[in-house]
Amino acid sequence: MSLLTPELLANIGRESEPKREIVTRRDIRKYAIATNNPQRKYLDGDEAPPMFHVPLFWDVVELEQLSPDGVSIDPLLPKFPLHRDMAGGLEIEYLNPIHPGDWLTSTRTLTDIYEKKGRSGPLIFYEVIMEIHNDDDELVIREKMTRILR
Repeated sequence: MSLLTPELLANIGRESEPKREIVTRRDIRKYAIATNNPQRKYLDGDEAPPMFHVPLFWDVVELEQLSPDGVSIDPLLPKFPLHRDMAGGLEIEYLNPIHPGDWLTSTRTLTDIYEKKGRSGPLIFYEVIMEIHNDDDELVIREKMTRILR
């Protein structure tokens, strides 16, 4: 018997509201220093280093709005019958550089939900693709995240 109901699978294709953020030289510099990235172009804030985009679009929420493990509850995702969340993979394509002053817009899409049998029971996988565009409508980053629930 599958854990994936037709109602749950109907969420495939669901998109988040676009989020728009400005990139600042100061934020680039802070990120480069925090991640110990020694390249001068990052330390000077001339270009954003890899992974800079990850926290850029995180929601800023009060502590009461976090799950017990300290993560913001993702409104894109449906309520799954399994709750233990694990990383399943991350693929990132960097297509254009990010510079200070760039306005970036991200949109996330739930692209797949599927089930597999694990040694300790059923597993649910879901995939979310995030696309980030600049104000010239150029695709800057495409990220595919896979998560596993058990």
